[in-house]
Amino acid sequence: MEEKTKLIQCENKTIKNLEIIVLVIILVESFVIIFLGYEFFSLNQKINSQIDLTKIELTEKSELSDTSLLSQITTINKSLTNLENTLQTGIDKVEASNSDYTSIIKDSVNSVVSIKTDFSQGSGFIITPNGYIVTNEHVIDGASSISAITSDQKSHVTKLIGYDTVMDIALLKIDGTYQNLSFENSDNVQVGEKVLARGNPLGLSFSATQGIVSGIDRVESSNNNLPAYIQTDTSLNPGNSGSPLIDTNGKVVGINNFKAASAENIGFALQSNYIIRTINQISQDKFKTNLLQLP
Repeated sequence: MEEKTKLIQCENKTIKNLEIIVLVIILVESFVIIFLGYEFFSLNQKINSQIDLTKIELTEKSELSDTSLLSQITTINKSLTNLENTLQTGIDKVEASNSDYTSIIKDSVNSVVSIKTDFSQGSGFIITPNGYIVTNEHVIDGASSISAITSDQKSHVTKLIGYDTVMDIALLKIDGTYQNLSFENSDNVQVGEKVLARGNPLGLSFSATQGIVSGIDRVESSNNNLPAYIQTDTSLNPGNSGSPLIDTNGKVVGINNFKAASAENIGFALQSNYIIRTINQISQDKFKTNLLQLP
């Protein structure tokens, strides 16, 4: 009986120990589960955070790539536009050089005037819409009255604004609004290019003669001794003085000034850049402002 009691007590103690062991195992497993759950949660947070950062980096790189691509496309478009403009300019020049001067003559006629004084005549051309005219100073030298006759055959009372005897330039003014001629930068003029003279040779108003540029930067030693003249084989006669020398784009490259006395078809025109500087000097002296801009 006593042994049986001891056996029962021993079994009870074993069961209790087993329960404790099971409880410890359960607690350890719970701790492990909680720990693993926390670690998994932390790892998941890190992964999500890294994913977000990666998305941001990819987005930024994508935007940067898009911006770079857009910049490259814009640059290419500008280059193509510039190339197209250059080609078109070349085409225009080729077409103009291979065509007649009909359109240029038609466009310029309203800007060319005949200059008449009480003892001489010559030519001039309108340089601003409000009626400023440039001609040679020797055309109006000593005149007591000056008239400008426009293409509609109307005679206009002309006011002398100023002149420069060294450059042989005079600035005149008539009232009204007119079509004017524009200037080309004479630094761009090349030997061999075609030019047109409009003027009043021998009293034949609004005549046109064609030629080429025979030379540039010629020196006129008897007056200003400057390399300021375009040599041309365009036919020039008395009355052409002060007329415009026009290129194939319809712009003024010079003002016809004089011809070689002992030769035919060797004429000289003051280059457009010198005309502009001289007119602006006259304008500065008179109005304290420039009348023209260098092209």
